Amino acid sequence: MTLPWTYSAKPDRLNGLWPNGARVALWVAVGVESYRHDAGMTEDILPRGAAPDLVNTAWRDYGNRVGAFRLFDGLAGIGIRPTVLLNSDLYDEAPAVIAAARAAGAEIVAHGKSNSDSLANLPEQTEARYVADVRGRIAAMEGKAPQGWSSPWLAHTPTSLHSLASAGYSYLLDLRLDDQPVWLETGAGRLLAIPYAAELNDSTTMVGRHMDPRAFAKALLDETRELAESKTPVVMSVVLHSFISGQPWRKRPVIAALAKIASMQGVWVTTPSEIHAAVLTEPRLGLR
Repeated sequence: MTLPWTYSAKPDRLNGLWPNGARVALWVAVGVESYRHDAGMTEDILPRGAAPDLVNTAWRDYGNRVGAFRLFDGLAGIGIRPTVLLNSDLYDEAPAVIAAARAAGAEIVAHGKSNSDSLANLPEQTEARYVADVRGRIAAMEGKAPQGWSSPWLAHTPTSLHSLASAGYSYLLDLRLDDQPVWLETGAGRLLAIPYAAELNDSTTMVGRHMDPRAFAKALLDETRELAESKTPVVMSVVLHSFISGQPWRKRPVIAALAKIASMQGVWVTTPSEIHAAVLTEPRLGLR
């Protein structure tokens, strides 16, 4: 498979700034997710037990009962609009979470129907129908279609980018091949890959690698300080999940670190659609 991006070396970049004169564009994701009980893929805090696996199911369900609301309130208190990575099944399962996301001014990004799903191994026509159905459901419920897509489990197929562009998506939140947005060729138009944190991500780092939340908070600050020294306009993303960082002992240090970052000179607190719009207005902000 040919990669959908071309090589670009950091020393070759043009200098520049984001629209408000910032060097760092910060966006914060909150994953609010649906899982089928004892079927399909799941995220677990303990080794999965025999069905019914009530312990892991309860841990995940905490996010939609409590954690999402705690994170939305925490982010609102420091002036950050969340980017909600939304499994569309939550319109039926936990509508109060989506109402709270709307109240927080969230940008809604399509994240599949359920996080028990994966695009991996889907036939091309099934995949195309799946990503279009998710976009259509969100459009019907929100009054406008989502511009962005983030794949459950970050999974892709040889045709997934083509399917997403054909369905009308404008940007992808799955990849961090660079600190700047990168245009992807899909065969059906371009998609903008907006940097997505594989490591400043509570799932991969706090759960997967057992990082303490205070160490995670320090990592957020270190990332910001390093990126702020860049001569090019860069993107910083932070990925939180309602059932992980929505836990009280994790939420407090994470929100405290984000409050410091949001107040730093040269940081633009934004959302992916605003980053996409800036790149369309000033093409040199995105890489080809």
